[in-house]
Formats: sequence, C-alpha cells, structure tokens
Amino acid sequence: MFDYETLKIIWWLLVGVLLIGFAIMDGHDMGVGTLLPFAGRSDEERRVIINTVGPHWDGNQVWFITGGGAIFAAWPLVYATAFSGFYWAMLAVLWALFFRPVGFDYRSKIHNATWRSTWDWGLFIGGAVPPLIFGVAFGNLLQGVPFYFENTLVSHYTGSFWQLLNPFALLCGVVSTAMITMHGAIYLAHRTEGDIQRRARTAALLFGLVMLLGFTAAGIWIAAGDFGYAITSVVDTAAQPDPLAKTVVRQPGAWLANYAAAPATLVVPALAYAGAILALLAVMRGRTLIAFVASSVAITGVIGTAGVSMFPFVMPSSTVPGASLTVWDAVSSQRTLGIMFWATLLFMPLIVAYTSWAYKVMAGKVTTAWLRENEHSAY
Repeated sequence: MFDYETLKIIWWLLVGVLLIGFAIMDGHDMGVGTLLPFAGRSDEERRVIINTVGPHWDGNQVWFITGGGAIFAAWPLVYATAFSGFYWAMLAVLWALFFRPVGFDYRSKIHNATWRSTWDWGLFIGGAVPPLIFGVAFGNLLQGVPFYFENTLVSHYTGSFWQLLNPFALLCGVVSTAMITMHGAIYLAHRTEGDIQRRARTAALLFGLVMLLGFTAAGIWIAAGDFGYAITSVVDTAAQPDPLAKTVVRQPGAWLANYAAAPATLVVPALAYAGAILALLAVMRGRTLIAFVASSVAITGVIGTAGVSMFPFVMPSSTVPGASLTVWDAVSSQRTLGIMFWATLLFMPLIVAYTSWAYKVMAGKVTTAWLRENEHSAY
C-alpha cells in the first residue's frame, strides 16, 4: 500500500509518537516519584502520593517497552549503535527502574519508618534518574555521537561514559527532568487535595519555569554553537539502507535549516512554549485537568523540536560524519516496516482504549480518608 520512502517517514513519525506517549504516560508516574520525598511530609501523605499512580504505573510501562521494541524493529542499526555506545547509561536507567516495582509493592508492607523511608528514596531514584539520562542522551544526539562503522556495518563507539556528561547534554538532562517533574506535579495536584495539592502546584510552577528557561537556553546554545550536520551528496530516499553510501559534513546552524526551509515547522517549538505557559497558568487557577493536557502538549513540543531539528538524521556521528544514521538508511526492510505498520494500526487503538478505560475507572481524588477506607488494598 505504501512505497518504501513513505514507510520510512511513517515510522519516523510513529517512533516519535511512541516516545512522546512514553514521556506523557509513564512520565507523570516518574514525576510523581521524583516529588514523593518532598511533597509528602508524613507517612500517610506519602502513601496518598504513591496511590495516585500505584494502580497504573506498570500499565504505562507498556509505552517504554513498545518504544524500545519499535526502535529495535524499525531502526535496527540505531538500536544496536545506541545501546552499545550508551551501554552504561542504559544500564543506569534499568538499575533505577528496578526500584519501582519492588518499591511500590514492598514499601508499605512493613510498619517501620526506616524501611519505608528507604523505599521512598528508591522510588525517587526510579522517577528522577531515567528522564535525566534520556535528556542527556538527546543532548548527545544533537551534538553527534562518537561512533563509526566497519565495512561489514559493525559499529564501534569511540567515546566513554564520562564524555556523555558534557555541559550541553547535562543542560538537556535538566530540561528533561524539569519537564517530567512538572508533568508529574500537575498530575499529583489533579489527584489530591489540601497540603499535598498545594505543594504539588508549587512544584509545578517551579519546575515549569526551569523547563522553559532550560529549553530557551538550549535553543540559544544550538543557534550560537557549532551544532548540526548536513548531507552533501545525493540520497536515494527509496533505496535499500546503506549508511555508508552518503557524505555528511559538520555544519554549524544545520539544526535550524529545517525551520528556514519549512517555516510551518516552527509550530513545533511553539507548542513547547504555549503548552508550558498554559499549564502554569491553569495550575495557578486550580484547573488541573487543563494543565495536564497543556503539559502534555508542551512535552510533545519539546520532543518534537528535537526530531524536527535533526531530520532526517536520527543518530549523527561525530567520529565519521558519513556514518551518521538517518531516516533513509537506518531502517529495516520494506516488508518489515509494512507488517509492523499494520500491527501498529491494530494494537495502538487497543492500548489507547484500555488505558483510557483504566483512567476513567480510577478517576477521582486520593485522600487520607480514602486511604483509611482501603487500608488492606492500597499501597
């Protein structure tokens, strides 16, 4: 039904949708976890906070698993190169995520202050570390990742873990962490009341401002720095993948070229600002549902800005620019992309439907009174 070039674009969009879906759905769980030790001042308040996300955090992990699986199937060279180059960073994400299932399940099973406090900080790590590392990873993608390919397309990473922690990448990590924490704070304000809600609204305002300032600083840094790569050879966008069949140069300002070529794409970064500002205004007025939707729009704008800026690049190489991976040459076969497209068309609505149903069933405020009434079933 679709030609190869169209399928490549479709899967660039679908991977973006999955990443945004993960950031919105699992992101607010992580944001709540990040705020747990601070928004809850007593054990009962912390149990209230945990139970705002407790019933569905594991369901939201589907977005994370599906996103990783989609990258593996649609962009196998990106998956292989990224997971080898970012090996220790990815392990750090997994180690942090280990705290979430055991933290949710075991935290309240023993009436011991030290036990519960330890798991509270474990849930904090599980919430704060992944968005920080994902932001750092995106910062490194924007700068170019040090890798090259042999003639047999075996990738070699030439950097180190500590090189990933450069100033620009850390700034992107701050933007990502602030964005997810703002999103979680808004969700927490929507599901709670009283002192917890007040603290959550304050946190949303604080981290929303940090996100806006960091996002602006990153944009200025990109515009004034030497960021960007450009393809200088003719590329057959419908050809079979061959990442070594092109020439690429490092070109300052190249990440802004798409906006000049297609001014309509400026809508994407505008969504980040408009969504964040509307979210902050809405949460100040107690319109938490509107704030959550607006925060989701802001997340879409931030992640979308990175994708639009780099297009058609997915993973540029700073070691050998010609080995950079793009939408055109990092993909699977046409048949694979086609089969996956129809599978996605079938299963994505099911995921959205059961997620929507679950949130509808579990809607409402989580309060200390509710917690006491459900003492034996609540986390």
